[in-house]
Amino acid sequence: MGRLVPNPFFRGRKPVKFDASAFVADPELVKALEERSKPIACEADHLLFRQGDAPAGLYVLHAGEVSLKMESPRGKSIVSAKAAPGSLLGLPGLIGNAVYTLTAVAHAGAQLGFIERDEFMQLMQSDPMISFKILQVLAAEVRSARGAIR
Repeated sequence: MGRLVPNPFFRGRKPVKFDASAFVADPELVKALEERSKPIACEADHLLFRQGDAPAGLYVLHAGEVSLKMESPRGKSIVSAKAAPGSLLGLPGLIGNAVYTLTAVAHAGAQLGFIERDEFMQLMQSDPMISFKILQVLAAEVRSARGAIR
């Protein structure tokens, strides 16, 4: 894991709430990913991944809710959001071959699919339309993050 450097922008500020609808993919993409995913049923507070972990794959939220948060190096919450059904979770780390930048916790009753890293990468390389739709989700995430820090 890379060393997190304190950002003076967040010092003394309340956590930033951002629009998690940016994580939601179009239904056609969700369906294509759903066909390749393994189902995960969640009990209360099921940790999907932790900020700083290497990505193992992509999570697709089918039903229920997932809480997302980012902490400062000192453990202070600086970003929080709730993901809705249709959300793709862990995408930036997976595509960028970097650690997860958020922690994701599924709430009781959440239903997700999981696609392992290698299978996801093969899918991206074999289907240009899926790759394009994935890029659209990433672009929406960037817009949402930029909007939240304004």
